[in-house]
Amino acid sequence: MNTIRSVCVYCGSSPGRDEAYIKAGHTLGRSLAKSGLRLIYGGGTKGIMGAVADGALKAGGKVTGIIPRFLINREATETALDKLDELLITDNMHERKHSMFEKSDAFVALPGGIGTVEEIVEIMTWAQLGHHRKPIVFANVKGFWDPMLALLEHMSAEGFIHTAQRVKPLVVDDPEAIVAAIMVAGSSVDAPTEGVRSVIDKM
Repeated sequence: MNTIRSVCVYCGSSPGRDEAYIKAGHTLGRSLAKSGLRLIYGGGTKGIMGAVADGALKAGGKVTGIIPRFLINREATETALDKLDELLITDNMHERKHSMFEKSDAFVALPGGIGTVEEIVEIMTWAQLGHHRKPIVFANVKGFWDPMLALLEHMSAEGFIHTAQRVKPLVVDDPEAIVAAIMVAGSSVDAPTEGVRSVIDKM
């Protein structure tokens, strides 16, 4: 039985310098909607964030935006946020990340900046500690994540990732293939995907 019902997408609130990034966002959003999966994302309506949400909404998908109050006017517009079928406003980034984790059955990192890296690394850290087995995907659009993946390999080779078997992110180059990869990974998970709340609360 597949455990994937919702997918969290981490990505930039800016469009980046290559139009392929925005296109990938639209494609992923549309793919999630067509597969009946709810999009969980950071609530931004600009940049790649906006593209993912727009792609899902235009394809009839369900979208949950989770955004801290102080970022509403920086990463979104209230008019655009009204289009989401669910909007959660948190008091801070910490609450946002916990809500995104709890509501998601898988995670995808599209191109983005420091915030995107921080979010996906935290999810990998929790996986390494054994707190969840939810699929993790690097959407490697035009090789965007190659330096990050090389760093992970270097860390492992140098003996700093001691439970590497728990941290095996999927690397998918083609945005069209991301949902299929997630569904296959989700069907092979034979342990509960929920995090251990008491442990996560302390992190």
